[in-house]
Amino acid sequence: MRIRFATAVAVLCAVLLAPVMAQSPPKTKGKGPAKPNFVLILVDDMGFSDIGAYGSEIPTPNLDRLAAGGLRFTQFYNTSRCCPTRAALQTGVYPHQAGVGFMNGNLGKPTYQGYLNRNVITIAEGLKTAGYTTLMSGKWHVGNTPEQWPGARGYDKYFALIGGTSHQFYPHPFQLGDMDFFVKNVQKLENFTTEKKPEGFYLTDEFTDHALGFLEETRTEGKPFFLFTAYNAPHFPVQARKEDIAKYRGKYLQGWDVVRSARYQKLLASGMLRPEWKLSPRDSLIPGWDQLRQSEKEAWDLKMAVYAAMVDRIDYNVGRILQKLKDLGVEDNTYVIFLSDNGASHEYAFPGKKQTKEVADYVKPLTADNPESYVSYEYNWANVSNTPFRAFKHWEHEGGISTPFIVYAPGKIQPNTLQHTPAHVIDIQPTLLALAGVKYPVEYKGARLIPQEGLSLKDAFEGKPYAGHDAIYWEHQGNRAVRKGDWKIVSFYPENKWELYNLKDDRTELKNLAASNPDKLRELVALYQAWATRAGVVEWASLQTP
Repeated sequence: MRIRFATAVAVLCAVLLAPVMAQSPPKTKGKGPAKPNFVLILVDDMGFSDIGAYGSEIPTPNLDRLAAGGLRFTQFYNTSRCCPTRAALQTGVYPHQAGVGFMNGNLGKPTYQGYLNRNVITIAEGLKTAGYTTLMSGKWHVGNTPEQWPGARGYDKYFALIGGTSHQFYPHPFQLGDMDFFVKNVQKLENFTTEKKPEGFYLTDEFTDHALGFLEETRTEGKPFFLFTAYNAPHFPVQARKEDIAKYRGKYLQGWDVVRSARYQKLLASGMLRPEWKLSPRDSLIPGWDQLRQSEKEAWDLKMAVYAAMVDRIDYNVGRILQKLKDLGVEDNTYVIFLSDNGASHEYAFPGKKQTKEVADYVKPLTADNPESYVSYEYNWANVSNTPFRAFKHWEHEGGISTPFIVYAPGKIQPNTLQHTPAHVIDIQPTLLALAGVKYPVEYKGARLIPQEGLSLKDAFEGKPYAGHDAIYWEHQGNRAVRKGDWKIVSFYPENKWELYNLKDDRTELKNLAASNPDKLRELVALYQAWATRAGVVEWASLQTP
């Protein structure tokens, strides 16, 4: 039986503002660059159904505008966890091949070193060969030391949270247990302590402020640009501005079952789900809403209200970026892409057995609307965020790996269209390079590169026939999966029992066909084993540390 997974969270790392690099001299004004610009927006721990265009009751008008004016993928996949998805997204190969088979700690194997190796190139490194200005604001999480930071991997200008988790109101680094993710020799922003909080500071807004500043600096450069904006919201701790929370307080007293059902019906009506895909049952670890006392209902309502407010604030900031593109006159020559790094997180922020006094003093068990609290919304609401699927971040069932994926490019993409062919984050780097006319090199700075595993989605973006992958693979902490066509095998760790599903009939993974289709099971298991060997996957049990 699957057990509750609670992980010690990566340490809150310092926010780093890189030195501004020397800029190219202004070019004379004339016709804009022929090459397109790219804005890639990645959010953290947001579920498949958390925005309006994917079924949510949370108003997200800016993201919905992108969807209405662009293309939505209904079966787009991530890798189920923060670091691996970022590695795959940046490099176009599976995370193990890029050196990030687990997270950003070094487990002593080349495929689990915890940072990007030199046998891959990032999107920024690739686009720079075509004359792009490369910009980054947000969460990095694929390398802790200066030689692994964005500036060393192709980004001209960046404002980056190097680690994985941060307080939204005041980043405050500390050490949790025996896991030291503290970045050394980092230039810290002033007043980021528990005693002195910058007036009006909120990290999602701050990331956008820097992104807008970088975009403004491109005005006189006459060069195409790539902006990677990686919000760490709505990752726990769930923390939001009081004015945003007020919009949602009380709206979730109807309970998680009612909200899940409403989202499911909206997804069905939109054509994003097939009628034969039944809503998965409420997760077995979650009680029925009617079993709760009124005080418990109010506490859970508040947690989801704060989470919804975080999504609301993301949408507000996406709107700020869209307005800046319009102000710069580049909206019609810019691809805007939006996705999440994994399914919604079931995690409890700090398991009691891991708390030190420093952590306990910092976390403060206050109500979720208190800016000094440090809480999560746990299985109970993450199950809603991942509607209609099973499981969560960290696992390879559809709830852990399915993400909204929106592409908006006026005049280049047919408005309000759906793409049902499966795709994966490894496809993003090949797509952007193809759109920019960049040929993936065999070597880069003296190192031979691993061939791309991803496929260009350029044809899909342009409404042309797109065949997709022969097979897509996953492995994270021993959890495994393969999808080939309509068939998928998947297993939980440590049970390691393969399940088999026909996703054409049952994408919510309710009917395990392993016993009745042994030949198909053996076929996909053989595919997994061959891929695992090629990608450098190591048995998770042999990698775990005491």
